[in-house]
Amino acid sequence: MDGTPDFKPLYLQVKDLMVRRLASGAWRPGEALPSEFQLADEFGVSQGTVRKALDELAAQNLLDRKQGKGTFVAQHTAQRALFHFFHLIADTGERALPGARMLSLAKAKADRGEAMRLGLRTGSLVIRLKRLRLLGQRVAIHERIVLPAALFPGFTDRLSVDVPNELYRYYEERYGVTVARAVEKLKAVAARPDEAKPLGLKNGAPLLEIDRLAYTVDGRAVEWRRSRCDTAGHHYISEIV
Repeated sequence: MDGTPDFKPLYLQVKDLMVRRLASGAWRPGEALPSEFQLADEFGVSQGTVRKALDELAAQNLLDRKQGKGTFVAQHTAQRALFHFFHLIADTGERALPGARMLSLAKAKADRGEAMRLGLRTGSLVIRLKRLRLLGQRVAIHERIVLPAALFPGFTDRLSVDVPNELYRYYEERYGVTVARAVEKLKAVAARPDEAKPLGLKNGAPLLEIDRLAYTVDGRAVEWRRSRCDTAGHHYISEIV
């Protein structure tokens, strides 16, 4: 430990140190962590304390503990995207990741709302992305995404033709930016003309808006996403455990 006075329980202090390593990239997605014994020796604590810290991080989906193999840094996969970050499922119960079709991609100066949500100065450069999401063969979601341009250099150049469907995996693999959690707000809204037409709806048709702010391991806001969804045949699921 670093010797700085801290009145948190010891396992939370160890957890904080581990989060710093995850955030700095010292431990990369998919990489195996040192053993509990090695970590305990390094931090100068008991294995029980290390185990409790690891359990906390695993419960937050930051680590993946595999029986008989060890503990690994969680990484974004199609299954993780489906069960942790996409909550629309068919009324029949079927779960599937939506397809994607890009509408526009550009770099611009952040307006007041974008700056506030992402913790930026007004006028900072952001990346604005608009795309449609397909559920099966049906266009069902109109999506707007805003990113801090400083974290994603060259994003608009490399993705001038199309956007990978699983953006969180792309952020992680290309830029070392890992989305660890997200906060969503739901609201009923009316379709605007630019949304209604590609969704095959009338202007003013009801949509479900999912306003999501995604955060990195160390709590930085890294993406603001607003998805406006035609939920005919689908519903939003929230699992409370």
